[in-house]
Amino acid sequence: MPLPPPPGTPVPYAFRVSSGSSDGPRAAVVPGSEPTTAPPSAPGPAPAWAGALAALRHPLAGPAASALLLGACAVLIVHLVQSQTGTTGLLVGLGLAVLPVPFVLGALTWLNQSAQVPARRLALCLAWGSCAATTAALLANGWASDYLTALQGSARGQTLGAEFATPLIEETAKGVVLVLTMLPLRRAARGRSGRDGADGNAGHCGEAREDGCGQAPPGPGPTRADRARLRRRAVASGIVLSGITACGFAFTENVLYLGRAFTDDQRQRLDSIGLGMSPSLRDYDDTVHTFVLRALLSPFAHPLFTALTGVGLAVTLTARRRWPARLAAPGGLLLAVALHGAWNTAAGRGTHEFLLVYALLMVPCFVLLTGLALWSHGRSP
Repeated sequence: MPLPPPPGTPVPYAFRVSSGSSDGPRAAVVPGSEPTTAPPSAPGPAPAWAGALAALRHPLAGPAASALLLGACAVLIVHLVQSQTGTTGLLVGLGLAVLPVPFVLGALTWLNQSAQVPARRLALCLAWGSCAATTAALLANGWASDYLTALQGSARGQTLGAEFATPLIEETAKGVVLVLTMLPLRRAARGRSGRDGADGNAGHCGEAREDGCGQAPPGPGPTRADRARLRRRAVASGIVLSGITACGFAFTENVLYLGRAFTDDQRQRLDSIGLGMSPSLRDYDDTVHTFVLRALLSPFAHPLFTALTGVGLAVTLTARRRWPARLAAPGGLLLAVALHGAWNTAAGRGTHEFLLVYALLMVPCFVLLTGLALWSHGRSP
């Protein structure tokens, strides 16, 4: 290696120290000893989990997993219902349970003109309610009933199960899909509040000002009419999504109850009057009573219960104040459970108490929900 030049000798360019790097001065390079660049090494084998991670990131991974889950639940719920009703009871229950469905779906489709929920979310909610939520509720209700019966005795355990455990299980099962399908409301609310520079929360990334997060450029603040329009649309979306989910749930539940009632009536008829007699409506009193109660008097019962959860979620996802945002969703779920429990309690107390609860509680609640739906529809863009 050549020696450095003596003092006073002009330093060649190769001896000058580079000083513009952020990592500090680099060592001088001596002429004739320039470093050689090593050839790039070949990439090693990809880890085993890399392929699975890439598959999970595929755009079709989520829909495919949802379809598999819902398909498995559909097969399981058909097996569970058929095991309780028999094949004939299952077919009769299907034929009777489908009759009120077009009326419920028609009313919700009309309301969706203002909510503007995409069809794929409506289909997901309908499939979830009729397959996944009913499967989870049927299994969980059975486990809860067995546990309460073993703990409190037969009569007391069945009463606690019907009035407390069943409403909580069913409303929670229906509410799971609402959280997933209503999250875009939160993003829409953030997008609007992110452009509002005078709401006192500017500077919180992703909540008030989103220009620093790369999600929305700064712009003029929303007007009061814009915020009111967003709230009305959110309420309409909550009612539509919850109603669609509950409509699917009520359909499968009606198949079970109607099919089981028909099977019981048929068995009693065969035991009492024999095989040679022609059937009449009196031989199927339980089936007729169940159809009148569930399909004619209360086709909107489950949509009414679950709509309270949907409206609560809508308020939580669009509220600008802290306490409404924290309390609306759990409060809506608790109200849905309470109203569902009151309905189950009245149904098990006889005809007179049922009609009293129906007239004094269910009808006013349904009228209020209808008024809320008309308000959100009539004043939405």
